[in-house]
Amino acid sequence: MILTVTLNTALDITYRVGALRPHASHRVSDVTERPGGKGVNVARVLAALGHEATVAGFAGGATGQVLRERLARVPGVTDALVPCAGPTRRTIAVVDELTGDTTQLNEPGPQIEPAEWSAFLDRYEELLPTASAVALSGSLPPGVPVGAYAGLVRTARAVGVPVLLDTSGEPLRRGVAARPDIIKPNAEELAELTGSHEPSRATQDARRRGAHAVVASLGPQGLLAATPEGRWRAAPPARVHGNPTGAGDSAVAGLLSGLVERLSWPERLARAVALSAATVRAPAAGEFDAAAYEDLRARVTVAGVVSVA
Repeated sequence: MILTVTLNTALDITYRVGALRPHASHRVSDVTERPGGKGVNVARVLAALGHEATVAGFAGGATGQVLRERLARVPGVTDALVPCAGPTRRTIAVVDELTGDTTQLNEPGPQIEPAEWSAFLDRYEELLPTASAVALSGSLPPGVPVGAYAGLVRTARAVGVPVLLDTSGEPLRRGVAARPDIIKPNAEELAELTGSHEPSRATQDARRRGAHAVVASLGPQGLLAATPEGRWRAAPPARVHGNPTGAGDSAVAGLLSGLVERLSWPERLARAVALSAATVRAPAAGEFDAAAYEDLRARVTVAGVVSVA
C-alpha cells in the first residue's frame, strides 16, 4: 500500500467554456466533479497503475461528504480521511476550449482544530507500518502547524518508510531539513527554496539542505533529477497541449510507483514524464490518457547531466 497525505483536500470542479472572456457571462458546455487535492490525485493515478493507495488527511462539511462519496467509487483507493468541523474547500478550473488554457480558482481550506490535528497524527502513525511509501502533498489548511510536514517526514523515516514531499514555501523549507527521500518542487518553488533560478545549481543546493533526491518539474520541458545515483534530464518528445491541472501529481505517482517497484532512476523519470504529459491530455486532474501514456513512455528521452560546481 502507498499512503498519500492530503491535509487540504478539495472537491475539484472543472468547467469547460468555448472561450473565456473577462467581464462576460459564459455558457458552460461541460462540468466534472472529482475528489481532489494533490495527494488524492496521486492516489487515483497510483490506483490506475495497479497500486493500492490509501488517502489520509481531512474532510468536512457537505463538500467533504461529496468528496468521500466520490472517492469511494475509485477502485484501489481506500479512504482514511479524518473528519473535521470546517468545510472542505472547492477548486474551480475553467478550461478555455478555444486556446486550451486553464484558469484555476482555489478556495481556502477549513480551520483545523488541535483535537482534529491530534486525531490525524494518530491515524498517520496507525497507517505507516503497512505503507511501502508515503507522499506528503499540497498546502496546509489553517490551524495546521507550519512545520507539520517536517514532523511527518521524521515519523515516517523513524519506521523506515520512504517519503516524497511535494509542497512549497515555508512548509517545504522546514520539510527539507527533515531529510525526505525525494522532493518534487516546480522551478518557481525550487528557486524560492534555494534562491537560485538556475535549476541545475538549485537542485544540488536543495540536496545540500537535506533532500536525499530532488526531482524538479520544468513544466513542458520535463523533469530534472539530482540523486545519489546520478543526475538526469527527462523530456517528452513534444509539447503536449491540454489541461495541465494535476500533471505534477501524476509525476509524483510515477516516481512513487517506480520507487516501490525498484525501477532505476531513468525508468522512474520516463514514467513520471509520460504520466504528466498524458494527464495534460485528460479532462480532469487525477486522470491520464492511457493510450497517450503508453505511446509517450517509449519516446521520453532521459539523458545524464554533468554536475555543476
